[in-house]
Amino acid sequence: MSDPAVSFVRLTEIPTDEVAALLNEPRNARHMPLVGEPFTRDAAVEWVAAKDAQWATNGYGPWAILLDGEFAGWGGFQAEPDGADLGLVLHPRFWGRGADIARRAIDAGFHELGLDAVLVSLPHSRRPAAVLARWGFVPDGEAVYDGIGFGRYRLSRDRWTSLGSDAAPADRG
Repeated sequence: MSDPAVSFVRLTEIPTDEVAALLNEPRNARHMPLVGEPFTRDAAVEWVAAKDAQWATNGYGPWAILLDGEFAGWGGFQAEPDGADLGLVLHPRFWGRGADIARRAIDAGFHELGLDAVLVSLPHSRRPAAVLARWGFVPDGEAVYDGIGFGRYRLSRDRWTSLGSDAAPADRG
């Protein structure tokens, strides 16, 4: 059996109840220290509108991620003062597809959206340095959101291009 096809669409194309279910997934929340109260349907509508508005403001933003047409999660780029930060949140049953989805998102960021650099900010509960280094990311200090520190990593378009299409490992995790 072949791997499901990955596609990116606007978050507004996904039913709000499906988005809310993902945002309220407790297995994801343990690595998302900024998660507060559970998302109601109304809160999910506002969240989707705010994420989608980034496309008009920045020319890029988060997508809904589909695997063979099924909503698998959300991810994409959000503007930070010093670059575009890549986020990726998947339903737990799709966690094994994270590397492939991230690779495709980074390629789209550099080759379709024209980004010069991609940032990744991860909570200190994650230990991503070795994996990110294989992808070409370098440590880039610390980001602080709502008083919580995150490790920051940066990947330039030139570095990604010099590593070739095999820069990101094909591992499934």
